[in-house]
Amino acid sequence: MKICVYGAGAVGGHLAGRLAAGQAEVSLIARGEQLAAIRQHGLRVETRDGTLVSHPVATDRPGDLEPQDIVIVAVKAPALPGIAEQIGSLLGPEGLALFVVNGIPWWYFHSHGGTWDGTHLSRLDPGQALWEHVGPHRAVGAVAYTACSVLAPGVVRAENARNRLLIGRPDGRPDKRLDALASLLNPTGLEVTVTPKIRDEIWTKLAMNLVGGSLAVLTASPMKDVLDKPAVAGTAKAMAAEGAAIARALGCDPGDPAAGLDKLATSGHLQSIAQDLQAGRPMEIDALFRVPLDLAELTRVPAPNLDLVIELATQRARATGQYSDDHE
Repeated sequence: MKICVYGAGAVGGHLAGRLAAGQAEVSLIARGEQLAAIRQHGLRVETRDGTLVSHPVATDRPGDLEPQDIVIVAVKAPALPGIAEQIGSLLGPEGLALFVVNGIPWWYFHSHGGTWDGTHLSRLDPGQALWEHVGPHRAVGAVAYTACSVLAPGVVRAENARNRLLIGRPDGRPDKRLDALASLLNPTGLEVTVTPKIRDEIWTKLAMNLVGGSLAVLTASPMKDVLDKPAVAGTAKAMAAEGAAIARALGCDPGDPAAGLDKLATSGHLQSIAQDLQAGRPMEIDALFRVPLDLAELTRVPAPNLDLVIELATQRARATGQYSDDHE
């Protein structure tokens, strides 16, 4: 099985390193310093269990690669429409594109069923580039719990003692290719679970990202230094409850928000969207913040606390030029 990881940042580098350690036939789409470092020194992934060093095929030219069975897309959501055609060109006739992204994915309502089945989310896929060049029928959802960071070009650290990846098709059907991917990754120390309810998993993580991501953007702090303040903790609890209510209105089970908040309150990891703010990178404002609020409006779920905090966090991104409303 040919597997390409598109994007050599923290998450993509981590996954590519795990796959290469598992002797998979893996290639990597990278650019700039990351590409140069991987070509010269290899890819180095530091984990709690040891360091994985590999030398995957790395290129910045997707056309150089053969058609792939699975393309793991580990690129921030704002960049996806711009590479949709390249992702589509990498896929073999029966290939799957597995999107490891935060927040609501562009394919969310494909095979959803009910009133909103097939609804297109224009904030996430303006011009329907992803819908046309990749196709929602070839998309696979993924939720990662890895807390990764790039230490230097070609060097990634996975901070969690336990690293997990949950994957599943939007239609919930089993797929032997996903089972094969899990069998490649599980022996490397990355726990992969194939689920028929990937939207539940998306909302379980998103309910916490709505809180942790927005507050981290406003405070530039990990949540263990924020949620120990009673006034903030009270607002965070209300935000988590609102996020869970949106999920339930869409027919999903987001889990227990109180349990998620307890874990968040002990986290010393700065949320990735706050890392992007500090580094001057494009931020996943739409996928993590604005689209969930759109879904609150769609389902008529009141979300006053999320409305306020997310608007403030969005303005923080506007003020630094890292988010624009021009596409709305």
